[in-house]
Amino acid sequence: MLLPLRRFYPSRLRIGLLIVLTVYGCQTMPTDALRLSPESLQQRQMQTRRFDSITEKALLAASAGVIQDLGFNIDEAETELGLIVGSKERDAHDAFQIGFSIFVAILGGGNVPIENRQTLRLSIVIRPARNTSVTSHLVRVTFQRMVWDMNNRLTRAESINDIMIYQEFFERLSKSVFLEAHKI
Repeated sequence: MLLPLRRFYPSRLRIGLLIVLTVYGCQTMPTDALRLSPESLQQRQMQTRRFDSITEKALLAASAGVIQDLGFNIDEAETELGLIVGSKERDAHDAFQIGFSIFVAILGGGNVPIENRQTLRLSIVIRPARNTSVTSHLVRVTFQRMVWDMNNRLTRAESINDIMIYQEFFERLSKSVFLEAHKI
């Protein structure tokens, strides 16, 4: 006696779905997909410094002081994770953009958006250094810039990779760490 076809339909659907998912899951990833570029190593070295013989708590306090000295507001601080995030708002008007917008408007070309404001953000991550005989911590700081136009649309979001900014930050942090370590 033949069994009804309806009885086998759900199992055939499951088998077909299993084959499709298996084939889809077997796609290969490019071999260099997770490889870091040489520039990323240079950026990480620019963004990271090691501090010896200071506690993480004291290093966090020194970092918070430097952030505030630079005019940033502390937005988030997670001391258990060694994380501090700060930001500051700045004017982003550019004379060239304003002049270009006026020029286009005179020619009847319409409205050209002008960048209005920007937010500078910094993130600090502090973690214990490994393979050292003394108490050491690594401090990594990153700076980002986000720019909005007059219509409140985000026009740019970029990392800041100016070595002078990072050098200035770490010089200030070194001074602050010294003062914090000696309770001055």
